[in-house]
Amino acid sequence: MEFKIHSDYKPTGDQPQTIDKLVQSINSGNREQTMLGVTGSGKTFTMANIIERVQRPTLILAHNKTLAAQLCSEFKEFFPDNAVEYFVSYYDYYQPEAYVAQTDTYIEKDSSINDEIDKLRHSATLALSERRDVIIVASVSCIYSLGDPID
Repeated sequence: MEFKIHSDYKPTGDQPQTIDKLVQSINSGNREQTMLGVTGSGKTFTMANIIERVQRPTLILAHNKTLAAQLCSEFKEFFPDNAVEYFVSYYDYYQPEAYVAQTDTYIEKDSSINDEIDKLRHSATLALSERRDVIIVASVSCIYSLGDPID
C-alpha cells in the first residue's frame, strides 16, 4: 500500500524547501537524514510529507519514550491506512549490576518488563516482515535487549 497523508494542511514557510532538499538527498542515496527545528515548527508534518514523497519504510528515532509515543500517535493520524508502529525499550525499570568499592557492596541486576510494550515491539517486527508501508517510531533505548536472551 502507498503512503498517503490524511491532512487538511499543506506545507508552508520553510517546509516545502526542506521537504524538497531532504527528498533529493534521500533519492541521491543518503539513507540517514537529520532534521532540526524549534518546537512547533512543523517537523512532524515535514517528515510525513517526506515519507509520502519517497514511499519507503521509515525509522524515526526519538530521544525518549514520551516523545516516541507522541510522534507515533501523530503519524497514525497522518497515515491511518499504513502500519505505524511503536518500538521502544520494554523496560519500565532497569538497574545494571554494580559494585560499590567503598562499602564492598555488590548490587545485582534488576529490571521490570512492560508486557504491553513487548507486544508492541513484536507488532513492529511483524509489520516489517509482512508489509512495505511501515513507519517505525522508536526511542534510542530500543536497542536494549535485542541480543541473545541468555545474555
